[in-house]
Amino acid sequence: MLFVHGAGFRDRTLGLNYWGRIPGYFAQHGIAVYYGGTDAWGSVEENAKILEARLRRLVEHEGVEKVNIIAHSRGGLEARYLISGLGMDWAVASLTTVSTPHRGVKGMDLALRIPAGLYRFAAFFVNLWFRMLGDRRPDFFNSSRALSRLQCDEFNKKYPDRERVYYQSYAAKLKHCFGDPLFTLLNLYLKRTDGENDGLCPVESAAWGEYRGLITTGGIFGVSHAGAIDAYRVPCKGLAIPKLYLAMAEDLAALGC
Repeated sequence: MLFVHGAGFRDRTLGLNYWGRIPGYFAQHGIAVYYGGTDAWGSVEENAKILEARLRRLVEHEGVEKVNIIAHSRGGLEARYLISGLGMDWAVASLTTVSTPHRGVKGMDLALRIPAGLYRFAAFFVNLWFRMLGDRRPDFFNSSRALSRLQCDEFNKKYPDRERVYYQSYAAKLKHCFGDPLFTLLNLYLKRTDGENDGLCPVESAAWGEYRGLITTGGIFGVSHAGAIDAYRVPCKGLAIPKLYLAMAEDLAALGC
């Protein structure tokens, strides 16, 4: 399994694994886990090139024939570009995306209305900070704008799915705006612009390939964008996130991926 993280973070941030307890749980069940090693704010294209180099090393030096990619958030777009834009479908058996805004976020279209000069000025300081944190080629300007509905529409037309790769997707959903205080305001805003969401990704936008449904809880709060990757490492009512991801891997194995 090759894990590809989303925007704004790295595989490890301040020593914490982006994917919570999931990789450790996989290792306990004999599943080899690798990481993409992409930048926090690299552009979709540049991060995909990092993934390509990583994947070629796995094939050439570690004897991996093909990988099953699990990608979260914007990482799903990077993985799709890897497969279709860079022609690496020969080394990818499947792509599972979780809360990836494949069709963009209407709420992000507002960012395209900000004068480009002002946006680039702000992006300069974001890039500077993330370069200090280890990003090789941070590009907040293009990376963030790539999540708009307009740019995702263009992306989908330009990079169609490859037949030899199995695509499946999951969405997450906050049932209550206070389900995750970090996403309260964003959840309310996106409800007005995009409908049901997990605080960052609209449910409708997350469906791609074979849509496997919602990651949510039996309680009143639901699961946020961060909760969907076990970021908080806490149990949820009626839902064990690591076990859910293990079930994803077992389903892929049953399909021959």
